[in-house]
Amino acid sequence: MTEQTPQTAPTEPELTGVRNFRDVGGLPTADGRRVRYGRLFRSGHLAHATAEDAGYLSSLGLHTVFDFRNAADMKLEGPDVELPGVRQVNLPLSDPARGAEFWTTVRDGDVSALREILGEGRGTARMVAAYRRIVLERTAEHTRMLELLAEDESVPALLHCAAGKDRAGTSIAVILLALGVERAAIMEDYLKSNEAHRRYRIRRGAHAEPASTPEVMELLGPLFDARKEYLDAAFDTIEEHWGSVGRYLEKGLGLTLARRERLRALFLDGARPA
Repeated sequence: MTEQTPQTAPTEPELTGVRNFRDVGGLPTADGRRVRYGRLFRSGHLAHATAEDAGYLSSLGLHTVFDFRNAADMKLEGPDVELPGVRQVNLPLSDPARGAEFWTTVRDGDVSALREILGEGRGTARMVAAYRRIVLERTAEHTRMLELLAEDESVPALLHCAAGKDRAGTSIAVILLALGVERAAIMEDYLKSNEAHRRYRIRRGAHAEPASTPEVMELLGPLFDARKEYLDAAFDTIEEHWGSVGRYLEKGLGLTLARRERLRALFLDGARPA
C-alpha cells in the first residue's frame, strides 16, 4: 500500500453499509509531529458492509480490527463481515445505553416512556456517566489494546463499536493521548461523528413514533450525539483519578516508556523536531 505523506490526506470513501468511517491521520502532536495516514482508522460496526465496502477496507492493508461491541450489540446488528487475512479482536466495553430493557424502550417505547428515561437531562447525565465509567472500569481492555497496537503485525488497525462514537471514540482518544496528540485535535476528530453522513441510523419499532418526530429526536439526541461535554468527562476523570495523562498512561494502563515510543514510531510521521 502506498504510504500517504503528512500533507496529503486520502480521499474519504463513501461507504454504503459502514457509518462514521475515517482515517485518523493528520492530527498534530504537541511536539510538532503528525499521526500518519493509513495507520489508524475508526468507524461504526462492519456488520452491514457491502461487498464494495469490504473490498475498499481490504485495500487499506488492515492487519487488525478492534471491535468494542458486546454480545447484545452483535445480537442486534450481527457480527462483522470477514475481511480476508485480518485479525478480529473483540474487547467489549461498556455501552453508554447498556441494558436490554433500556434499549427496548429506546427502540419501541412511546414518548412518555422516553421522557421517563431520557427527559429533564437524564439522557445527557447517562452519557456523561458512561464516559467516566469507560475510563475508570475498562483499563484492562485499553491496556490490552495498546499492547497489541505496539506490535508491527497489528498495524494498520481499524477500531469500531456500534456507532463508532462512544466506545470507539474514547478508545481512539486514549491512543491519541499516548501518541501525544493535542487535546483540542482529539476533540475536533471526535466531534466529526456529528456530521450528517456519519451519524448512526436510529431504528424505531414499526408501531413507535418515528425518530424524525421533533420530541423523539430531542429525547434521543443525547444518546446519538457526540458532545464535547462527554469526551471532556473522560478527560476530567483521568485528571481527577490519576492526576495527569502521564500517570494515567503509566499507572492506569501500564504503558511503559519503551512501548509508548514504539507506538509513536509506528503511528507518527517523521522524527521529533530538534
